[in-house]
Amino acid sequence: MNVQETTDEWSLLRDVYKMLEDANILNPKTSTPIVNFKFPDELMNVLDFKIPDDGTNLKEIRKFCELVIQYSLKTSHPQFHNQLFGAVDPYGLAGSWITDALNTSQYTFEVAPVFTLMENEVIRTFCKLFGFENGDGIFSPGGSLSNMYGMVSARYKLIPNVKSTGCFGMRPIVAFTSDQSHYSIKKAIHWLGIGIDNLIVVKTDEKGRMEVDDLIENIENVLLSNRQPFFVNATAGTTVLGAFDNLNAIADVCEKYNIWLHVDACLGGSSIFSKKHKHLLDGIHRADSIAFNPHKSLGVPLQCSMYLTKENGFLHKCNSANADYLFQQDKFYDVSYDTGDKSVQCGRKVDVFKFWLMLKARGISGFERLFDNCMEKANYLEQQLSKRSAFRLVMSNFQYTNVSFWYVPQALRMKTENESWWSEVYNIVPKIKEAMIRNGTVMVNYAPLPSKNIGNFFRMTLTCFPAPTEATIDNLLNEIEKIGQMNENY
Repeated sequence: MNVQETTDEWSLLRDVYKMLEDANILNPKTSTPIVNFKFPDELMNVLDFKIPDDGTNLKEIRKFCELVIQYSLKTSHPQFHNQLFGAVDPYGLAGSWITDALNTSQYTFEVAPVFTLMENEVIRTFCKLFGFENGDGIFSPGGSLSNMYGMVSARYKLIPNVKSTGCFGMRPIVAFTSDQSHYSIKKAIHWLGIGIDNLIVVKTDEKGRMEVDDLIENIENVLLSNRQPFFVNATAGTTVLGAFDNLNAIADVCEKYNIWLHVDACLGGSSIFSKKHKHLLDGIHRADSIAFNPHKSLGVPLQCSMYLTKENGFLHKCNSANADYLFQQDKFYDVSYDTGDKSVQCGRKVDVFKFWLMLKARGISGFERLFDNCMEKANYLEQQLSKRSAFRLVMSNFQYTNVSFWYVPQALRMKTENESWWSEVYNIVPKIKEAMIRNGTVMVNYAPLPSKNIGNFFRMTLTCFPAPTEATIDNLLNEIEKIGQMNENY
């Protein structure tokens, strides 16, 4: 390869920026399809996924990049509401591009001199916001891992020698979580060798909040069975209903029984920015650990997740392995800035800069305005659903930006609401979603709630980017009604 060929390869980056711009990825428009949907076999006919023995020329590579953008989902679209994340903030994207180009790891000051200091500052800031005055933390690859950090921390706190002797022969330990909590809790207890049978699922009320009396009853039953309660997972913003558990009441229980309280605030933690809405997190300062995902509501590019603990230095004691080729203690600088031994990972992607850059540009008050707008538009959506005869709310007075509802066809609106009636309503939801995806107009998720004996409903989730408007909401409901009216003969 000569120098000229190398220069040409780097020109691809300028071309890619232009491709993203031309496809309205960087400046999304409602008129752009969310996705040009094709089934897997169709996509395999359009794009050549095979890995060649010899290289591919730059012209073909450019064409392939264009096709990838053309047939990929556009999460930047104003009508993308399918997940708990959405479009990226421009500042966050800039930060992500810079860290990818620098291509370093987060574990030591010598290879990440700026980013280790930056991570410390962001962790300090959010420990303070959440009420952990002497707290500590680390960025992790997603909320599932942050929740697992919580369970590992709880086990180590209760049984420190588990780090050396393992779980063999010890008294069984038991964790508790609600029936609306994230499935990562179940995966964590499996991966840690504790076993899913030692995870107690606690009932929730009609809003999806943990029933504290049922938690207490389950703890008492575990104690009678000669097992040891060690971990309670409370949720601040459940995945489907956006429910917030009563953290103060659960903290009272955990203090009484000496159980580690972890709060999965991956979704709802964003309300900490808002003076108007941070009451949803009342009591979170009493937790032992917190998981928070800025990549959810706030528009930070995936992935961006942090794990926070109340006790400074605890993470290092719990997780350190003292790798002497990486964390040498006789370095020429202060080795306390080598934070990688707190992590279960070795190589660790720099996730902090994209979030820090957003915080630096917008400030806490900027995120407050963005978040409050989200909550206002969620309230507007609930109001509109209540006014339109074609829709039915799953419940009223949602706590967060998740709003769940059904579309009810004209032919069913005056009929008796029996089991057959509800079955038809449940079956309509995925069919309307399919039509919207095929049209490329709207993408909104749907879900059932088996624990409440409820079938499929639309689960609308609003995020800060792109900032939702009343027109966004009106367009969504109009599209669902239009498709529903066109397909009355389901």
